Amino acid sequence: QVQLVESGGGLVQPGGSLRLSCAASGSILSINAMGWYRQAPGKQRELVAVVTCSVRTTYADSVKGRFTASRDTAKNTVYLQMNSLKPEDTAVYYCYADILRLGNYWGQGTQVTVSS
Repeated sequence: QVQLVESGGGLVQPGGSLRLSCAASGSILSINAMGWYRQAPGKQRELVAVVTCSVRTTYADSVKGRFTASRDTAKNTVYLQMNSLKPEDTAVYYCYADILRLGNYWGQGTQVTVSS
């Protein structure tokens, strides 16, 4: 059994910063990719950033230059540093992991609200 546990969401003013963390635990041999998706009310879930095992990172165009994703492979943890936050970044952020031989897993989601 695999679990992804997220932390770090909350309320922040426009222009502010937040850092999300997600730790994977369980019977994990290796993680091919870890990252973040988000879903705003009334919208489909969309990719925010994903880091592969070769440390190649893909970002959504809307967050490039503002968000930075990173991984700690030894800790099976992925982070998302979010700077210069905008109201349109408001969403539930979901951690994602593509785990070797086990498939795709999702965290429970953490709310990020950007509002003055």
